[in-house]
Amino acid sequence: MFFHGINWEYVLQVYPILSPRRGVSRKRGDQLEDRQHLLERFGLEPVHLLEASHAYPAHRCLGECLAFGDTVFAFQNLPDPLWQLSSHEVGVKVLDLRTCCRIYTARTDADVARWFPNVVPTFIDDR
Repeated sequence: MFFHGINWEYVLQVYPILSPRRGVSRKRGDQLEDRQHLLERFGLEPVHLLEASHAYPAHRCLGECLAFGDTVFAFQNLPDPLWQLSSHEVGVKVLDLRTCCRIYTARTDADVARWFPNVVPTFIDDR
């Protein structure tokens, strides 16, 4: 399983496709340096996801993704090509949010059913 954390407001702005190119103007400091490093290494900046494994369980991925946003999308499969960014992190060129299999959100006001009618959200307490 693969996980991506994002703020719900941003989901509404970019639905249905996540692409790092859309957010370049909002990046600052360390984010810009990380972007430059990825461009040099891969020729593009991929969308980052955490990959669950026996050594890195799904609940840990979920918790870490919540540091990046109030909503976490989970995917059973990802499109090719897939880049290994670190031991537990992978990247893809773009990510179609409609292909998610689960959505976890701390936003009780998020109208998940409107945007993702085939996925029942899990509401979480992120306090």
